[in-house]
Amino acid sequence: MKRIGIVFLLLLTLITDQSFAVTPAKIVAAGPGSLIHGVDISRWQHPNGKPIDFKKMYKAGIRFAIIKGSDSIDAADATAFKYLKIDRTAAQAAGIYTGFYHYATLPDSTDPVFIVNDAKAQAQKVIWRLASIGGYTTRDLPLSLDLENNCVRKDASGTCTKFINKKFVTIWAQAWLDEVASRTGRKPFLYSYPQFLENAMDRSTALAQYPLWVAQYKLNPATSVAKVGLKVSGCYAHSWTLANCTTQWQFWQYTSCGIGSKYGIATDRVDLNVFSGSSTSFYAFTRGTWQPTQADFLPSNEPTNMKIVSVAATTTKDPAQIVVDVLRPDGTPVVTGTVDFRSLDSLITSGTQRIVRSATGRWTIFASKLVAGHYLGLVEFVDPTGVHAVTSQPIEFDVAPGPTPSPTPTTTGSPTPKPTPTIKPTPTIKPTPIPVDACKGQIRI
Repeated sequence: MKRIGIVFLLLLTLITDQSFAVTPAKIVAAGPGSLIHGVDISRWQHPNGKPIDFKKMYKAGIRFAIIKGSDSIDAADATAFKYLKIDRTAAQAAGIYTGFYHYATLPDSTDPVFIVNDAKAQAQKVIWRLASIGGYTTRDLPLSLDLENNCVRKDASGTCTKFINKKFVTIWAQAWLDEVASRTGRKPFLYSYPQFLENAMDRSTALAQYPLWVAQYKLNPATSVAKVGLKVSGCYAHSWTLANCTTQWQFWQYTSCGIGSKYGIATDRVDLNVFSGSSTSFYAFTRGTWQPTQADFLPSNEPTNMKIVSVAATTTKDPAQIVVDVLRPDGTPVVTGTVDFRSLDSLITSGTQRIVRSATGRWTIFASKLVAGHYLGLVEFVDPTGVHAVTSQPIEFDVAPGPTPSPTPTTTGSPTPKPTPTIKPTPTIKPTPIPVDACKGQIRI
């Protein structure tokens, strides 16, 4: 009997330990307004590579951290992945739930099919990223989509010259969210701010089925939860606007001016968030796990196909423009990599090139400072990450001489008398500019 009792106690201990590992202790709503408190972080919270003290963050009341995990642009994506691996492990070890978000850059297109394909390609990048860290755990929130910019074309100085319209932003967002939901079995949520939701997206009941992570500052969660979504006059009208004019949100980024040192971060500022519901509803976001299959992992040196969409070349005055698509074996766009053009004639220069990514898997090469002549060249796709294999296509075009400017006529005659020099006034000392306070009106806690 005594032995049976000991065995029973051992079994009970084992069950209790397993239960604790699967269902953590109840989350304490220690944030402002008695809400569950969280942060969102990226490389900016790692100045000079400094780590985050997540144990200190936990002691300060933080219970979830949403980490930048991927980006549409390759260089930013690689940096995000570096810190995702570090921060997710350290945060979960400290008792903090984690999620990760994908920062989206939209395609420069008005073709709905092309736009949907781009959204699915960016969703594929996120699936690969989630698979590479082992899939969801019981400490993970679902993936989220950071959609806050609808600029799709910039000039050489970086100024936006084209914005994609509301219809196409909405189509893209719906396709991304649907693809991630169907592939992982969990609804992702959308991050944006009220002005963007109202002005850059159509209202959609389908979009409203996904949870919203809204950014709205200058409101205090301790006193103003009911005012999220309101303007000075009226409210923002978008897919998540309720009949009472407020916004239906699950996560609210209420300030970008949290005091970093208070939360174990070596920067002056950090974004702070709250969750709208109880610990029970929070756990609902973390129920279930998704484990990747072999097909969900990044391929290695996957074969690619290139299509030259168009070539436009005129004279030496204007750059040649080469539009290129690079596709995976199933015909979907490649997810990473870039392209370039080179002349195969050693006597003819390849010019100065500017590569513009207009969508996932599509680039426009602007080759300027070309000399006049007949070009036989090669457009090559390379992927430093090793996901997709190198591919290339020959290309041929002509560049004509540009117009020769007429010389400025000169006149002869009596020399022009030199003007009497003027005395330059003493330069005025410019006042030191007053620094702009980016946190003016925001909560600093």
